[in-house]
Amino acid sequence: MNVSHLNQQRLAHRWGVSEGTLERWRCGGIGPVFLKLRGRVVYRLEDIEAYETECLRKSTSERAAGGAV
Repeated sequence: MNVSHLNQQRLAHRWGVSEGTLERWRCGGIGPVFLKLRGRVVYRLEDIEAYETECLRKSTSERAAGGAV
């Protein structure tokens, strides 16, 4: 089993947001699920991709799903 992980810095770069934004989202329960291992936060690539899929919209008039940005 090969599971890829991104740390906070790499995910912030991928999405073009600050690391502080990701921290606020985690505190508010927004964004993909994450792992906290010995104080270190990482995100599984499969969870990031699933969250990105949930956030897909065809128009701005579509109502956002729960937890989506």
